[in-house]
Amino acid sequence: MAVSSPEGQGQFPLPKILTYPSSTPPTLITQGAEGRVYKTTHLDPSRPCILKYRPPKPYRHAILDARLTKERITAEAHVLARCAREGVPVPAVYATDPRAGWMMIEYIDGVPVRQAINEFLGKRPETDQEKVAAEETDNVPLIELLRRIGATVGGLHGTGNVHGDLTTSNMMLRPFSTTIAAEGSKARMVEGDVVLIDFGLATQSSSEEDRAVDLYVLERAFASTHPRAEKLFQHVLDAYEKSFKKAGAALAKLEDVRRRGRKKSMLG
Repeated sequence: MAVSSPEGQGQFPLPKILTYPSSTPPTLITQGAEGRVYKTTHLDPSRPCILKYRPPKPYRHAILDARLTKERITAEAHVLARCAREGVPVPAVYATDPRAGWMMIEYIDGVPVRQAINEFLGKRPETDQEKVAAEETDNVPLIELLRRIGATVGGLHGTGNVHGDLTTSNMMLRPFSTTIAAEGSKARMVEGDVVLIDFGLATQSSSEEDRAVDLYVLERAFASTHPRAEKLFQHVLDAYEKSFKKAGAALAKLEDVRRRGRKKSMLG
C-alpha cells in the first residue's frame, strides 16, 4: 500500500492510541469526511499496520456520534473477520476500540490494482492496427488478473457480505510468494494476489439486488478508470460466475441494475 501523504503529526490531533511512545512515528496516508488512515506498527516496530480512525464529528450530537462510530467500526471489523475465516483475502484485524473510534488492521504490502492495471496498459498505441495487435498478444496477464478479481468478489459474496464500494482503488495487488513472470517482464506489473480493502461501507447481505449493485459499481468504476480495457471486464464476471454458486441470480439482477442506471443517466 503506497503512502501518499506526509507525516500526520501537527495537522490535527492524533487518536490517543498513536500518542504513546513508539519507534515508528505514525504517517497519515489518507483523510476523508468520515475518517483518517494512518500507517504505524502493531506491538513490534517490524510489524507494520494500518490504523483507521473516525474522529468525533462536531456537527453531530455527541451521544449519537459515539453510537454511530461504535456501530460502524464494529460492523467493519465483523465483516473483515468473517471474510478472513472463510478464506477471502482481506486485511487481518489486529485490534479495535470502537468507543475510541479506531481499528488496527494488517498493512498490505503491494500496489493498488488501479495503479497496476494503468501501468500495464501504458501508453495508447498510435494506430488502431497497433491497438488490435497489442490486445491480441499482450493482454493475457491482465485477463488473468481480472479473473482473480472476479473470483475474489465471488468469494466475498459467498460469505454473505457485500463491499459497498468496489473499485480497483479498493483492491491491493500483493506480490505472489513465488515469482511467476520472468524478471523485468511486463506481466510482473499485474502479478499478485488480489486483496480487498476499505470495508467502511460493507454490510452483511445475501440480497441479489445488493450483490448486483456491488458488481455494477465495480463495472462502472472499471469503465471510468480503465477505459482502454473496458471490453475485458467480462472476464471479471465470468470468473465471478465460476467461483460463486449463486452468481446466476446476481448476474441476472445485474441486467436490471444496468437498465435502471442507463435510464437514470438519460433522465439526468
